[in-house]
Amino acid sequence: FENMEIKEKVFNSLDAVMKPGAILASNTSTLDLNKIAEFTQRPQDVVGLHFFSPANIMKLLEVVRGEKTADDVMTTVMALSAKIRKTAVVSGVCDGFIGNRMIEELLRQAGFLIDEGASPAQIDKAMEKFGMAMGPYRVADMAGNDISYAIRQRRAVERPDLRYSEIGNRLYEAGRHGVKTGGGWYDYIPGRRDPQPSAAMEEIINKHREAI
Repeated sequence: FENMEIKEKVFNSLDAVMKPGAILASNTSTLDLNKIAEFTQRPQDVVGLHFFSPANIMKLLEVVRGEKTADDVMTTVMALSAKIRKTAVVSGVCDGFIGNRMIEELLRQAGFLIDEGASPAQIDKAMEKFGMAMGPYRVADMAGNDISYAIRQRRAVERPDLRYSEIGNRLYEAGRHGVKTGGGWYDYIPGRRDPQPSAAMEEIINKHREAI
């Protein structure tokens, strides 16, 4: 969950029960790792290990080094990443780190294309033709549209000058959180991840366009 209050509860609990020297790693995709580390009495043992969806397939692993993350912790998690056959890329602490900073802006602009008449499938096809292994809306459905919604809610407070299309909020309100709910920008057959055309999503988009 991209929610700092939940991170605080989890890391407070871990800090209380884990043995000294245990590494506390967060899979957060955008939150401030230094702030998460402050929830513990061992900020030197806190690190970010951000896996990308689906984690069992995607090779990239962002290793987020906090302001106080110790050298031995970094050495250990880099060795761990090699052991589980991930390609580790070290990032400093910034909003979205590396991968999500790029995909968020891509999705923000893609939302405006939907406003203007493009479909999620057209945008995905164009980006896959450009060279992406998977288009941004397929990625969003894998990661969970509730996650991107939470990020936009935080952005509304921290960056009110940053404009987004409202179509992502309409999707969230309809309960279409992606593969895990059987529907997001696309529909999904239970047990499968390949996207199917969605009449329900097309209706949501059409109503959204009528309203803007």
